[in-house]
Amino acid sequence: MKIVVCDDNTKDLVQLENLLLNYDKNYLDSRFEIEKYSDAALLSKKIKTNDLADIYILDIIMSKISGIDLGDEIRKRDTRPAIIYVTTSDEFALDAYDIHAVRYLLKPLDKETFFEALDYALSSQDGKKGAPFLIKTKNGLMSVPHEQIEYIENSSRKLQVHLTKNEVITSIFIRKSFEEEIKDLEMDRNFLHVHKSFLINMKHVKRINRYEITMDSGAIIPVSRKSTLDVKKEYLAFVSQQYR
Repeated sequence: MKIVVCDDNTKDLVQLENLLLNYDKNYLDSRFEIEKYSDAALLSKKIKTNDLADIYILDIIMSKISGIDLGDEIRKRDTRPAIIYVTTSDEFALDAYDIHAVRYLLKPLDKETFFEALDYALSSQDGKKGAPFLIKTKNGLMSVPHEQIEYIENSSRKLQVHLTKNEVITSIFIRKSFEEEIKDLEMDRNFLHVHKSFLINMKHVKRINRYEITMDSGAIIPVSRKSTLDVKKEYLAFVSQQYR
């Protein structure tokens, strides 16, 4: 497991490293590799070579390249790395959300809050290595990691699995109900059943209105009228969990 830390404030960079070493010593059986950067431009060059880490801990306000810019570079190449932002201002929270950061922490850092953020980042990485979603297609059984699924539609008794790379996998005719087909995904807290025919990955929601949801791809997903309040409540709870 590789963790990259980037902060152009040397004092804050040392503090982050010490917190990581403390966490590593007291909370993990296995060790992880730490890379430190005080120059965001150097990290940007490495990201552009597709040499990516598992977890990034990034300051946002830096002199050359912002943490948001680094996050954009990471997401252009891979959706899997977990990103934790640490900053002195809360004004970039929406930008961080667009990048699907797992946490947004304000300085000065609280040890307990930082450790909780690491717990979540590590568990999210473990989940991405876990059991994939299996789809029966006319060409055979296909497996897709959960994080690559943007949403699933039940269309004429077939699953239309829309991926984050603008690809669609179509299943063969399903004999079970839609609810039965997606029950394993619903156990993943990132997914929400918003309509009788739609399951969405909340990590890829761009905007939510009363009766529809706009996904990162631009797709418009209907929300069941009887479920609008519950859907909004679940989504707000999901967002607050990400950015508390």
